[in-house]
Amino acid sequence: MGTALGRRLAGVMAAVAAFLIALPALAQEARPMVGEPHAWAMGLQEAGGPVKEAIHDFNQLVLYIIIVITVFVAGLLGWCMYRYREARNPTPSRTSHHTVLEVAWTVLPVLILLVIAIPSFRLIYYQDRVPGADLTINVQGRQWYWHYAYPDHGNFAFDSYPVPEDQLPADQRHLYRLAVDNPLVVPVGANVRVITTGQDVIHSFFVPSLGVQKYTIPGRTLETWFRADRPGTFYGQCNQICGQNHWFMPIVVRAVPQAEFQAWAAEARTRFAREDGTPTEPAPAIAAAPDDTTRMAEARR
Repeated sequence: MGTALGRRLAGVMAAVAAFLIALPALAQEARPMVGEPHAWAMGLQEAGGPVKEAIHDFNQLVLYIIIVITVFVAGLLGWCMYRYREARNPTPSRTSHHTVLEVAWTVLPVLILLVIAIPSFRLIYYQDRVPGADLTINVQGRQWYWHYAYPDHGNFAFDSYPVPEDQLPADQRHLYRLAVDNPLVVPVGANVRVITTGQDVIHSFFVPSLGVQKYTIPGRTLETWFRADRPGTFYGQCNQICGQNHWFMPIVVRAVPQAEFQAWAAEARTRFAREDGTPTEPAPAIAAAPDDTTRMAEARR
């Protein structure tokens, strides 16, 4: 009887422990993710998709290698300072060459670089090759705002500008220079192909928590991809110094369930239609006059 009771209690305790361990993960899945920088944060932003997870893995690999090298070199320096200090070694060695050591400190760095290079090349290839895109978005960098187009959903297009600080709610003032009026909306779990180009100068489409960063270069078309594995809002910025209003180019990607995305796309086709009722189309990549773009940016300020 006592043994059976003990087993039941042990089972209950194990179930409670498993629930408590899983509770933070369940709570995290229940609430939408927010990919934004935090004060006093350490390390990379939390991963919102597979590309950033791969970047996390590579970052951890390089970090461990750096730690091992740092500890080894620090220990070697400490040992040399202790073993070969003047008090213990009044007559220094005149050895100028040591074949084994010279081969070792040549071969070992090469092996370390190979350990870093192989996963590095794999990560670059993984970021560059779009695995069966479910959605294509054209991203055009302009001085100084973003222009997005959805060719798969009626080819509507819209501009995205930052929200002035005085128009943000009090609890969102920390998002100043991150929040925008028209975010980029994507469905959760979809492989999103991003086609980038520039209208005037080089910009950079950069969303850290999704692991996406690609230049927008006038006269060139580049391709990358990302996927958001759970609902949330992911913030980024142009990280290419592109002019006096460089700060004027924040990026917001909002990941929503598929049904919500379809409803948003249907509404967006109407909201961003031209006056004649037809969907908007991306403007051609023709460099605008500097005075015009400057006035536009200042007007939106």
